[in-house]
Amino acid sequence: MSNEATPSVQPAAADAGSIASYIDHTLLKPEASEADVLKVCAEAAEYGFKSVCVNPIWVKTVKNALKGSGVLTCSVVGFPLGATPTDVKTFEARGAVLDGADEVDMVINIAAARAGDKGALTEDISAVAEAVHASGAILKVIIETAMLTDDQKVLACQAAVEAGADFVKTSTGFNGGGATAGDIALMRRTVGPDLGVKASGGVRSLADAQAMIAAGATRIGASSGIAIVKGEQGSAAY
Repeated sequence: MSNEATPSVQPAAADAGSIASYIDHTLLKPEASEADVLKVCAEAAEYGFKSVCVNPIWVKTVKNALKGSGVLTCSVVGFPLGATPTDVKTFEARGAVLDGADEVDMVINIAAARAGDKGALTEDISAVAEAVHASGAILKVIIETAMLTDDQKVLACQAAVEAGADFVKTSTGFNGGGATAGDIALMRRTVGPDLGVKASGGVRSLADAQAMIAAGATRIGASSGIAIVKGEQGSAAY
């Protein structure tokens, strides 16, 4: 289960100042350069974001850049399709944690979720959870809500709970759709009060983030973190 308790901040109190601590400042563009990554790290340290989330090749760079800042290092596994064998996801997760990742966001086997195969989902997530937790890191499970029915979303969330994940997360931001307040509420009802719920994909303004928190989100994944805390409108880029 999650080692991060649901924040006591009520939605009305989640203003531009307090909301920074919810945000995973995200840069997952495949063409991102080292300079781009270092810029995001500097922004995260300046604004007090929860983490910086990057592709695995940048984990060491981010870990070093964030040293002493209090900002966590986050990476992704099986990203963005989830259509990777479990042993490969597990290997990738171990590598990310060894490189310094405090948190790992994995994509589920979306085909298994659509087929209603809870066993396959649970086994896949459980193996990655074991690898991540062995080093004390946190696992977030991306269920890709835009590609699932409500019943399939519930199934995927149940599998994440049974597999020992710490969070469920809406979206990669790469496969259409994104976070909605309705999906966040459904996920929160399914996982209960103790698991984290991360809204990711299309969260570009303070109002967007507040709506997700009101629906039950305890983390926000966004490339528009600065716009959010400034009360501005971010771009569509992830």
